[in-house]
Amino acid sequence: MEKSKRIALVAHDNRKKDLAEWVEFNYKTLLGHQLICTGTTGRMVEETIRNMLEKGEEFENPIIMLKSGPLGGDQQLGSMISDGLIDMMIFFWDPMQPQPHDVDVKALLRITVVYNIPTACNRSTADFMISSHLLKEEYEPRLVDYSVYIHRQIT
Repeated sequence: MEKSKRIALVAHDNRKKDLAEWVEFNYKTLLGHQLICTGTTGRMVEETIRNMLEKGEEFENPIIMLKSGPLGGDQQLGSMISDGLIDMMIFFWDPMQPQPHDVDVKALLRITVVYNIPTACNRSTADFMISSHLLKEEYEPRLVDYSVYIHRQIT
């Protein structure tokens, strides 16, 4: 990972307000990184950051907008993770509301574990991640060698 990170931001509908508040509080830090968002979360994040910018302040890296989660955005994000294009993910998901795309959400969270991507699923963890000194440094995550699983004999 380079010093500037590629940060995925995702939020279920009931958690978008929480993510907007978190982005508002951390927007100056987020400006130094590439943001990748699913659907309406991306529009909300962009609007929140633009409202926070001071006169003359620029938004250098436009947000990469993916499809809405239920329309394939979670799968697009998973693909980007497996291609090495995401360094960390902040995903404010709603544990109390069943989602029509729960299997996609589970697959997305699984792929973050497979590729050892730092993932925050709540505000406290997101606060710890964004305040870590590692956010501003180069970092090489260790990857598990899954070749044993890939090459095993199926009987």
